[in-house]
Amino acid sequence: MMPTPTEIKLLQKQRTLSIKFDDGVEFAFTCEFLRRNSPSAEVQGHGRQKPILPVIDPNINIIQIEPVGNYAVKLYFDDGHQSGLFSWSYLYSLGKNAA
Repeated sequence: MMPTPTEIKLLQKQRTLSIKFDDGVEFAFTCEFLRRNSPSAEVQGHGRQKPILPVIDPNINIIQIEPVGNYAVKLYFDDGHQSGLFSWSYLYSLGKNAA
């Protein structure tokens, strides 16, 4: 069974999103990292298109977090990007693979 978050904390001054999971693992993601790895089709590619590596301002920030059911969050970035849904499994995988 995939771990689920017990706490999600946005640290805007540090431009970091901290997530604690119910298996005791905690990840801290920079907003830049999350924007660059957005699961949106715009970033990951449409159909057979190759993914687009967006040029991201290192000072990008998250301005809003919206829960999506019991499985994901939608992150609103200050550059206007908001189309990716970050599922718990995707966030956990990002954290594990980044470590």
